[in-house]
Amino acid sequence: MERTESRSDQVGVVKEIPLEIHTPDTEYTAEHITAQYTYSYNQVELLDNKLRVEPKKVGMTLRTNRHVAKTGVMLVGWAGNNGSTFTGGILANKHNLSWRTKNGDRHPDFFGSLTQSSTIRLGATKTGREIHVPFTGLLPMLAPTDIVIGGWDINSASIGDAMRRAKVFDIDLQDKLYPLLKDLHPLPSMYYPDFIAANQSERADNLMPGDSRKEHLERVRQDIRDFKKTNNLESVIVLWTANTERFVDVRPGLNMTADQILASIDRNDDEVSPSQIFAVASILEGCPYINGSPQNTLVPGIEDLAERHQCYIAGDDFKSGQTKLKSVLVDFLVSAGIKVECIVSYNHLGNNDGKNLQAPQQFRSKEISKSNVVDDMVSANRLLYQPGEHPDHCVVIKYVPYVGDSKRAMDEYTSSIFMGGTNTIAIHNTCEDSLLAAPLMIDLVVLTELMTRIKYKIQGSDEFHGFRPVLAILSYMLKAPLVPRGTPVINALMKQQRSITNLLCACVGLPPDGDMMLEHKIRLPS
Repeated sequence: MERTESRSDQVGVVKEIPLEIHTPDTEYTAEHITAQYTYSYNQVELLDNKLRVEPKKVGMTLRTNRHVAKTGVMLVGWAGNNGSTFTGGILANKHNLSWRTKNGDRHPDFFGSLTQSSTIRLGATKTGREIHVPFTGLLPMLAPTDIVIGGWDINSASIGDAMRRAKVFDIDLQDKLYPLLKDLHPLPSMYYPDFIAANQSERADNLMPGDSRKEHLERVRQDIRDFKKTNNLESVIVLWTANTERFVDVRPGLNMTADQILASIDRNDDEVSPSQIFAVASILEGCPYINGSPQNTLVPGIEDLAERHQCYIAGDDFKSGQTKLKSVLVDFLVSAGIKVECIVSYNHLGNNDGKNLQAPQQFRSKEISKSNVVDDMVSANRLLYQPGEHPDHCVVIKYVPYVGDSKRAMDEYTSSIFMGGTNTIAIHNTCEDSLLAAPLMIDLVVLTELMTRIKYKIQGSDEFHGFRPVLAILSYMLKAPLVPRGTPVINALMKQQRSITNLLCACVGLPPDGDMMLEHKIRLPS
């Protein structure tokens, strides 16, 4: 039947409209939202060369504390491009600063943030209109403008001067933000030259005294305590947004257990990196730690320490531009039965991240995080790929100072198609590096704070528990997602997104959005 007029079947609902869940399985009190939930999954075994699939159901109670903690974030690398952009963006929104550009007046926003600028499908009306609500509409969440910001940096520049040095914001916005940022100064950080490129030494003028890792650990712990007390905070999250470090060795006696990593710090082992000192300090202070760079900070010993203290950790490496697109495109191609044969990814950028990545060891860390993003999608399709077969995948990063934070990413995807044909997709992507990373940092902080308030108990148990310490739920924001040992890594972007939104729905007693939409395809009872 042809329509005579155009209309959208999608309806977005503004945040101010209250949401009521009408089900006896969900209870709202002043303190908690409690939902009785049945989780369904398939358990699969390969027996005698046959696949045995057994559908499983687990009853559980999900309880969310409605009190949003007064939260601070401490950024490692606060005076870098990401840190100053994160801080400036939040303050521009908090103070509603508008600014002039050659294209007219602009107003602050949170574009690029999953939590602040995206919606979740709730369902459909009786007339078939799809209803979408803001991401923050299901559960109480931390407002970015309420975040208290501090941190460390090896460079002494104020956050105002760091913002001007970064050249990310329009000049009129820089001028309006500078009075709010000029008196914000990073705490001294630790500088172990072996872990970052030698060209970073000229920036290193704001350092913790000495070279004792144990003393530096205690200094970071005290800094966290002071920040929390000074700002009357209930919660602190530590987020690494500093330079990419080289990979550390992972070996018995060094960092395979919690006791080993603590002992390695005590004896000042040269193979303990600055990011690991910050991670250990955060865990010991009960503060979630997020690794926004590609190095292997979160070794088994640190994961073990987080398990011991029941403290959340997450990583690795912000997924902002080229890799985010890759995690969508390869998933699309492989899911469509198209065999991706080779991927060539070229980047050039001119910010300090690009300068640091000139060093081979630091580049290798980034290369690993950018290359592994297609692994799960390829290995899931044995019709296209034989065991051990993998697309050729080349990653190149060059430092070109003139382009600054405006990274250029060029990708070529070559695939085999029907009857010996070849398909090539070439993409040019200008990625404003820090303007894409800062909203991810906001999302990581907002969702981590939320996860500290969600508890579950399995049917028949009397005790509530938090989730496993490795927050795989944050994979959407990260290039090389860290997951609990023995669990699968998922890189496909929309699977990662649905993992988050379906959990939010479960917490208010709603079923997962499986996109089946049978209500539109068959005649269901009224």
